[in-house]
Amino acid sequence: MPAERAMLNIALGRFEGKSRKVAQSSLVYCLLVALGFLFAMPLVWLVSTSLKSNEQVGMWPPVWVPYPFVWENYFVAWTSGRFGLYFFNTAFITVLATFGQLLTASMAAFGFARLRFPGREVLFAVLLATMMLPFVVTMIPTFILFKNLGWLDSFRPLIVPYYFGGGAFFIFLLRQFFKTLPTELFEQATIDGASNYRIYYQILLPLSKPALSTVAIFGFLHHWNDFLAPLIYLNSPEKFTLALGLQQFIQRTEVRYQEMMAMALLMTIPVLMVFFFFQQYFIRGVVMSGIKG
Repeated sequence: MPAERAMLNIALGRFEGKSRKVAQSSLVYCLLVALGFLFAMPLVWLVSTSLKSNEQVGMWPPVWVPYPFVWENYFVAWTSGRFGLYFFNTAFITVLATFGQLLTASMAAFGFARLRFPGREVLFAVLLATMMLPFVVTMIPTFILFKNLGWLDSFRPLIVPYYFGGGAFFIFLLRQFFKTLPTELFEQATIDGASNYRIYYQILLPLSKPALSTVAIFGFLHHWNDFLAPLIYLNSPEKFTLALGLQQFIQRTEVRYQEMMAMALLMTIPVLMVFFFFQQYFIRGVVMSGIKG
């Protein structure tokens, strides 16, 4: 009897432990679902308002499921707001600038992570120190520089600077990732006679897809949603980006919120698609970039 009672107590203890873990997991999942629903509310409201009629926009209590769906709002936003032109301009700037960031930031990070040269650590410290300078400090000198170059009212100030390093944060992020790669790979390639450019192109880049995807997502988000830089350097309406076009659309005499929301949703869809397709690389790149300093 004492042995059976002891076994029963052990079984009850295990059952209680599993029940406690199930309850804790259920509580965590419920909390995550509630937070996910809360964070998704603005997007749900954006989609709902973009499909409303003009009368349903101002109704109280608010209408969450419009009836009927007014798909014409998207057509009006695309045509009257010159959305197609702004979309092309934004995509052109974003693709070229992001490519420049990936190329030059990865090359600079490779130099800081794998090459040995005098003053490397000092230069890297100076590079990190530039991250403490806010944009407003360098805004006026940069504007004067581009004005003297004759680059105002063109896409060059929004593209060319990103082919000169790609940004201190991206160099730091990629350097941290490159330092996690096995040193033996690079040593063996050097023994086999591979140059630094070949090591960079054939060994480093194929192994760095998570970190490069992270940089690509951050760069894409920055250039796609950038408002201040295009506002400073672009003057002609035919060269406006989506951010400027949306602001111009809002400032019209008659504001139709359903069409404005439709334009905002069309602007958001590419961002959601990029994150959806690259999220596994993005999460892995962020996690692995901080493993080794």
